[in-house]
Amino acid sequence: MKNFAGIDKQFAAYETAEILLQSIPYDGTSTWIKGANKGFLAFLEAAENMELYDIETDSEVYKKGIHILKEITENSSPEKVFEEVYQQTQQLLSSNKFLTFFGGEHSISIGIIKAFYEKYNDLTVLQLDAHADLRPTYMNSSFNHACALHDANKNTNLIQVGIRSMDVSEKKFMNESNVFFAEKMFNNKSWMENSISKMTDDVYITLDLDVFDPSILPATGTPEPGGILWNDMLNYLNKVFTSKNVVGFDIVELAPIKDQLASNFLAAKLYYKMLSYKFKNS
Repeated sequence: MKNFAGIDKQFAAYETAEILLQSIPYDGTSTWIKGANKGFLAFLEAAENMELYDIETDSEVYKKGIHILKEITENSSPEKVFEEVYQQTQQLLSSNKFLTFFGGEHSISIGIIKAFYEKYNDLTVLQLDAHADLRPTYMNSSFNHACALHDANKNTNLIQVGIRSMDVSEKKFMNESNVFFAEKMFNNKSWMENSISKMTDDVYITLDLDVFDPSILPATGTPEPGGILWNDMLNYLNKVFTSKNVVGFDIVELAPIKDQLASNFLAAKLYYKMLSYKFKNS
C-alpha cells in the first residue's frame, strides 16, 4: 500500500501518526452505478498529485502523520461487513488517534457510527448527502446503503444537510427540524449557522460525495442534480470544525469514471482540507 499523497515514511508510520485512514472498499448493496469499491485506490492516486501546503490554513497537515491501515476486505454480506467494521472501529477508538474512513458505499458508515456513539454520550452525526438514507430495511437488509443513517437517527443527534432525494416512507422517520433540504438551502444562506446551532459539542461527519453537484463530481453511485458546490462546502466545513469538536469522519461513494480524474482529485483535496481544518490551530 502506498503512503497517503506519497508522504515520507516518517510521516506515515503508525507509531508517530496522529491520523489513521481506514479503507473499507465495500460495494455490495449499491443499486445503480457500481464502482465504489475502486474509490480508495483512485483517491490515493489523485492525492499523489496534490500540493501538500494548504493556503487557507497556512499549514502542512501531513506533518501530523497520516497512517493508512490495512483495508477491511470482508464483503460476504452486509451484516458481516457491519460487524467487522463495528468491531474494528471499536478497537481503533482506543488508539487515541484521529480516525478517518474512506468507502466504499454508504452502508460502511453504520458500524462506524455505532462505535462512535457508544463512546461519545451526546454525539451529533452530521450527514452531508443527497439522500436521506433513513429506511429501516431495504432489499431484505437493515445494513443496506439506503439504511445508512437509520440507526444514527435513533441513537444520535442527526443533522442532515443537502438532502434532495428520498422515498415517501422515510418521512415518518425524519426529524424535519434537523434537515436542511437543498432546495431551501440555496435560497437561504443562514442554513450554515442554523445547522451548526443544532449540534452538540462532539460531531462525527459522514460525507457522501453525492452531496456535491454532479457538475463538479459526477463519479458517484447516484449523481443527483442540485448539489452543493466546492467553496460553499469548504466554508461550511471550516465553520463546523472551528466551532465543534469533530471526533472523526468518513467519505463514501466515490465511483471512479475511466479517464475522468477530476472527481478523484476533488475527493483527495476534500479529505486533506478536512484534516487541515481539524488541526489548523494545533
